[in-house]
Amino acid sequence: MTKRRRILHADKIIQNFINVFCLLMFLQLKGYYSVASNPVLLYSTGTDIRVANISKPGKLSTIIKGLEHGSAVDFLYKRDLICWSDQTAELIQCMNYNDTNSGEKVRIGSEDLITPNGIAVDWYTDKIYCTVGETTTVEVISIDQKYRKVLFWADVDLPRAIAVVPKEGLLFWTDWGETPKIERAGMDGDPATRKIIVKDNIFWPNGITVDYNNNLIYWVDANLHFIDVMDLNGEKRKRIVKGGLEYPYALTFFNDKLYWTDWKTWKIYSWDISTNGPMKDLIKSEPVPVDIRVYDSSRQLPPVGNHPCKVNNGGCSHLCLLSPTAPGYVCSCPTGLKLKDGSNSTCFSTPQSLLLVARRTVLTKISLDSPDFTPYSLPLKDLKRAVTVDFDPKTEYIYWADSLAKTISRARLDGSEQSVVIHNSVVSDSIAIDPLARNIYWTDPVTDTVNVARLDGSSRKVLIHDDLYNPRAISVHPTAGWMFWSDWNEKKPKIERSNLDGSGRILVVSEKLIWPNGIALDTVNNKLYWGDGRLRKIEVCDMDGSNRVELHNSDILHIFGLTLLGEHLYWSDIHRRTLDRIDVATGQSRQAVVEQMGNVMGIKAFRMNEPMGWNPCVDNNGGCSHFCFNRPRDYVCSCPLGLELESDKKTCIEPEAFLIYSRKNVIGRISIEFDNNDAILPIKDLKEVSALAVHVSGSKIYWSDSKTKTINRCSINGAHMEKILEGMGLVEGTEEPACLNT
Repeated sequence: MTKRRRILHADKIIQNFINVFCLLMFLQLKGYYSVASNPVLLYSTGTDIRVANISKPGKLSTIIKGLEHGSAVDFLYKRDLICWSDQTAELIQCMNYNDTNSGEKVRIGSEDLITPNGIAVDWYTDKIYCTVGETTTVEVISIDQKYRKVLFWADVDLPRAIAVVPKEGLLFWTDWGETPKIERAGMDGDPATRKIIVKDNIFWPNGITVDYNNNLIYWVDANLHFIDVMDLNGEKRKRIVKGGLEYPYALTFFNDKLYWTDWKTWKIYSWDISTNGPMKDLIKSEPVPVDIRVYDSSRQLPPVGNHPCKVNNGGCSHLCLLSPTAPGYVCSCPTGLKLKDGSNSTCFSTPQSLLLVARRTVLTKISLDSPDFTPYSLPLKDLKRAVTVDFDPKTEYIYWADSLAKTISRARLDGSEQSVVIHNSVVSDSIAIDPLARNIYWTDPVTDTVNVARLDGSSRKVLIHDDLYNPRAISVHPTAGWMFWSDWNEKKPKIERSNLDGSGRILVVSEKLIWPNGIALDTVNNKLYWGDGRLRKIEVCDMDGSNRVELHNSDILHIFGLTLLGEHLYWSDIHRRTLDRIDVATGQSRQAVVEQMGNVMGIKAFRMNEPMGWNPCVDNNGGCSHFCFNRPRDYVCSCPLGLELESDKKTCIEPEAFLIYSRKNVIGRISIEFDNNDAILPIKDLKEVSALAVHVSGSKIYWSDSKTKTINRCSINGAHMEKILEGMGLVEGTEEPACLNT
């Protein structure tokens, strides 16, 4: 070598040394590298998270306690964060940690994160990617904002471990399903980037880890007892460890060494790739070790230069997700939200289209704005048997009836401001809101009545009581002035229609029905849709019963709830435990909204800020002091039970006197002074009223029932019914009306 070449060679060595030194100083300043680096093994058990010195693995410390069923663990080195998933507690949490102290546990993500399995931290953009077992999804959650997005849900069976390669914009996960596999996709969730990279010679793929320097993927198979390696495309697959593995579970890579946990031996092992072994027994853990990482800055080196999401979150309003395709990132919305029209960076702040589901002890909402249809349970209290739900678009309150608690309640869409609106003896299978007149209607299958009250619960009235035997679904058409309800009458099931005040009652459908359940109205085209729980089909007709057509009859076991929104008709099936939808125009293009959901009952779909229309009751309640009922050609004012409409036909007053009468299974009251003020008392379980009396000073009504052989009483408004005597014979008495003078 000439002197000049030796000098150039020496200069190059010095320059390389300077470059490396400067890089190390930069990393140290940024907190990614420590001159006194001391890598440790970080691993989880079912009850805690522990660390061990990698050079002296026998020296253990428990840094996080109180896990219910600890699963995966990972870290964000630049922020001193340890993060983990807990399957029983159904959450992902993070906590600040350093060698001297620990911070508070912070929950990451929202409710309904059921059975989170694997987690992987994207240290470029501070996000956690995770697999969720119960919902069989692959998701991402931003650590700071807690924005959560479902990336993949279709053809995900039993997802387990997950790993990310931020510099390439790629994520990988293992799947234990009927067709075991390892998949790769873009970190932005683009389905076009999704690819199965391992499908052969695979059975129980468990842990997966990345050699970031060489772009290699290592993974273990718990059934076939091996550790394999491949490139990021799933090619050049090679066996690394074979033999001596009992039940390998989680796997991590560091400095040409593999570390893994074994569920059968309850141990942590290592393997030196550079020397091809041998396998070393490092730690015997009790409880059994679960997931494992090497906590060291070199496992999370920063990008060279800025990544696309570094500056101003990439210009995204919510989630900036790394992508393997140009320009290297995508602006995305949390699950349930969508991008505003004409924007590729700004999301709506709330869902625009929603589906509410009553599930007895839970109310669930599902955004229809994103195709994953991820359900979220509302944080409500004391639900016992909520089977029907509706939405008031004016105040944006959810309303539901609880037939076991015998109440109608309401709350905000986020579950806040929960309150009982109507307290007394409301047993309902279906409710319907008139948002224009501010009234709520419901069917009562116990008293066999159709009822109405003000939305604030201030008034109440029985509208329909004759010739009802088992009323079920109800729906209203506020602008047309109609309401529709179904009746499970064993002898003659039917669907009926009346004006909103109960007048003008007609029979709409009475043939070829058995269990007419859900009712949905197309108020634009004046169409009536219903589902039959026994005949297992959905039908449609005009609102007078004409032009009846069978719309859908495939794979329906017991339809219960039915609702219409836009181009789709949605229904719940209580036997299949599913929510489905079809194209309302053709009855075709069936799509599963939720494939498995327990206790699905009543449902309601709606779009936020959709025009409500108009009727005369909108303006100052039509001038009515209490109820305003729109009808097809006019509107009327009406009064709740206990009040009467005076001569101006708008104002309700307390009468000085009225008649109390009985008729078989009905007790009612008739006005003496004003016409059209008859009212039925909401008394249930009347069979055969044979005698009636009124205690004026006590404001009580007494009656005998020849069928139940009882003597009973209640308040003058029908409330607080109680049995006085049982086991009586036939009690005779006057059936003439009794006059009560107040």
